[in-house]
Amino acid sequence: MRIYVGSLAESVTDETLRAAFAAYGEVASCDVITDRYTGQSRGFGFVEIRDNEGAQQAIRALDGSDLGGRTLRVNEARPRTENRGGGGGGG
Repeated sequence: MRIYVGSLAESVTDETLRAAFAAYGEVASCDVITDRYTGQSRGFGFVEIRDNEGAQQAIRALDGSDLGGRTLRVNEARPRTENRGGGGGGG
């Protein structure tokens, strides 16, 4: 299950996030999203835990918890949509 993690402190790295979720199951992937130009954290990330029960436990346990001085928002990630709001061509 892919999990959205929001309200991340700038100091949180992939490794920090992986360590926070590792207690709930095998972390298949962990990505703190960064700005492509500055390399700084955009304040959110995604964690994938293969075991759905472990993922649900992680969501319940970590939503509202503190990591790096910020209160986390943790929930199941929504699927990406094809239209990301970019501008279309004119006429």
